[in-house]
Amino acid sequence: MDHDKLLNIAVEMGCQLMASGAEIYRVEESMERLLLAYDLPTAEVFAIPNCIIASVNTPEGHPITRMRRIASHGTDIELLERCNDLCRHLCAELPPLEEAEALVMGLSQCPRRHAPWQVLVGHAIAAAFFAPLFGGGVLDTLGALLGGLGVGICLLYGKRLIGSNTFFRTVICSAIASLLSLFLVRIGLGRSLDTVTISVLMLLVPGVALTNAMREIMAGDVVSGLSRTADAILVAAAIALGSAVGLGIAQLF
Repeated sequence: MDHDKLLNIAVEMGCQLMASGAEIYRVEESMERLLLAYDLPTAEVFAIPNCIIASVNTPEGHPITRMRRIASHGTDIELLERCNDLCRHLCAELPPLEEAEALVMGLSQCPRRHAPWQVLVGHAIAAAFFAPLFGGGVLDTLGALLGGLGVGICLLYGKRLIGSNTFFRTVICSAIASLLSLFLVRIGLGRSLDTVTISVLMLLVPGVALTNAMREIMAGDVVSGLSRTADAILVAAAIALGSAVGLGIAQLF
């Protein structure tokens, strides 16, 4: 068996899981189970949000180590589900390494389950449901729905123009959300600017990341938990900064 290729497959699986926003324990356990299924019981895996290190000893006693840096990651539940399903399939069926490698490399290239219009509708409905939660009425709900649609367009299609930096992307999206909310309220599609704005901004709040960070701290993965907490705090700061910039620009007109 080509143990180098097997380790590369496991590390690539871990990178895909990490890119989808998976918990650290899930990343490490999935890689260990995959290596164990192919008769490498001595695997040692260490992962933090931006790096994965995996080491195994071959049956001949030769140590092999791989380290991969993960440039960026977010929350992609659809990719996470595909990674989980594929990992279970590989552990149960044990296909040849060439086939397993092709399946793992194709994870990020699979067609999306939901069409872009469905994603945009989801953003709009999610923002609309927050408005009654914050005490808004029918007009506030309608304004939040349209604002959520605008933020969804920004998130879905603006990455090419804004870039992949999470902080600056969040600042720009928050500014757009604030400006759009103010515009909708001024034309009558909403009564409370605060309600419409906060309902739309809730789409940008890193709730999953913060929840995973708290879970990892309580589970003992302190380094990973603190790293994710810092990311969540930066995103929250970006939301506040973007909102202030958007409202500041609005005051000029």
